[in-house]
Amino acid sequence: MTAAPAPRLVVHVVGAVRRAGLYRLAQGARIADAVNRAGGATRRADLALVNLAAPVSDGTQVVVPRRAAPSAPTDSGVAGSERGQAASGPVRLNTASLEQLDALPGVGPVTAQKILDYRQQHGAFSSIDDLDEIPGIGPARLEQLREAAAP
Repeated sequence: MTAAPAPRLVVHVVGAVRRAGLYRLAQGARIADAVNRAGGATRRADLALVNLAAPVSDGTQVVVPRRAAPSAPTDSGVAGSERGQAASGPVRLNTASLEQLDALPGVGPVTAQKILDYRQQHGAFSSIDDLDEIPGIGPARLEQLREAAAP
């Protein structure tokens, strides 16, 4: 009697990787395994936005976002990473912390976490309109955020 082959997962790896495409991985594989299978991240990848330890499930797309262009330093000489960033310019959705997102108009801690979760699962925001995909952000809130946030 022969043992049945171990089930395989199929994932789609895209973004800042050397060889984007469909890959078969073993059950229990992690995002890091998928990125490695795609030849690894490129030098332009922003792996800080990817949870490499997260388990992979069958049929998912793994997005490795590219690093955003560096933002200009604020008056204090520190690039916009402090909570007061909104006063000096829009909050950058692709780099903002939970606290910075929570400070946006109409966004509380629950919605801020949903934005972080979306960014983790789908990669970098390409426009403010991407926020429409997040549960709890409708057309009215999206309009509020147009002035206060940027990708």
